[in-house]
Amino acid sequence: MPSHVRLAAVAIAISTIAALSGCATSPSPTVDGPAMASKASKPSWQRVHLGAGAGYDFPVYANHRLDGDLSRIREVILVQHGLQRNGDDYYAAGAELLKTSGRNADEVLLIAPNFPGTPDTAKHFDNMPVWTVQGWIGGEDAVSGPGKGTSSLQVLDDLLAFVTDRKRVPLVKKVTVAGHSGGAQIVHRYAVLNNVDEKVRGTGIDLRYVVANPSSYLYFTPDRPVAPDYKRFAPYSTTVCADYDKYRYGMGDMVAYAKGADGMTLYRRYMQRQVTYMAGSEDNDPNHRVLDKACGAEAEGPTRLQRARAYWRYEKFLAGAAPITAHKTFEVVGVGHDQARMFGSQCGAQAVFDMNPSANSAGAACRPPQQ
Repeated sequence: MPSHVRLAAVAIAISTIAALSGCATSPSPTVDGPAMASKASKPSWQRVHLGAGAGYDFPVYANHRLDGDLSRIREVILVQHGLQRNGDDYYAAGAELLKTSGRNADEVLLIAPNFPGTPDTAKHFDNMPVWTVQGWIGGEDAVSGPGKGTSSLQVLDDLLAFVTDRKRVPLVKKVTVAGHSGGAQIVHRYAVLNNVDEKVRGTGIDLRYVVANPSSYLYFTPDRPVAPDYKRFAPYSTTVCADYDKYRYGMGDMVAYAKGADGMTLYRRYMQRQVTYMAGSEDNDPNHRVLDKACGAEAEGPTRLQRARAYWRYEKFLAGAAPITAHKTFEVVGVGHDQARMFGSQCGAQAVFDMNPSANSAGAACRPPQQ
């Protein structure tokens, strides 16, 4: 595709997805992910069998049949939905950006996992594990259905095992796990807590994570950014928030998936994993309706943008004089809480879809963190 045609296509794709999401013109606060598209345009989900032993079924949206021939697939992209559990919309947005990126879709497997929630009976995800509305975000276990007791983080383990099985996908060389907002929360915690990353990379597969606009981050020590500038770190007041250092915000009362994990051991391992962070420069509303306002989250800062900047400083705080090479940090200029524009930005499209920024002048610009 000629570059000028591709640029026009990218601009149309991003504006179309933003319009679908209600982000472009709606005066109301942006919810996590695009609004529901018309039934006629909705993709169909697939039932994939995961796990060892008896295993369990799980719903995903994908651009290839997962029970079909995947022998040409060289790259896998997982795009994780947010709080609304609308995997169909995240898949549609990802498919549109994949199409306009110029990549050969025959060689790219795009998957949007969809965690069934307790209110989702109308979606007919029958005979599958079901999580509470918030539980899947942090890695809690499914509360009902076949597969009850399965951590949502284990599901990501099992999906990775599925797409990196050389018998099924013999040519795969790269896997990217990307999430926005609530999806970024689980992707970030998965990047920290999973025990399969090094094994996957040891087989020659490039495994990467993209974390965009989460409400909170997982801290390795009791230190938190100190107001008002959030540039220093010290233990937070337990008088203000008794549980601030408990999971999902800290190491206390760790989720069963990672029980017994040591904070600094996790930190040292995590710093060797390939992570791209992105924060919208306009995701700065302390009263955003889907911002986590629990005191453990508030201990990290008042807005998503400030929490992101503080966490990036925190990584440097723990690293001391050691260089940070595996983690990349970007602010997406002029963008708020909008997954389509974040992933369609110059740094987002490059991180998720391997699209050269020079071919994506329509995407929002990115800059280093404004520390």
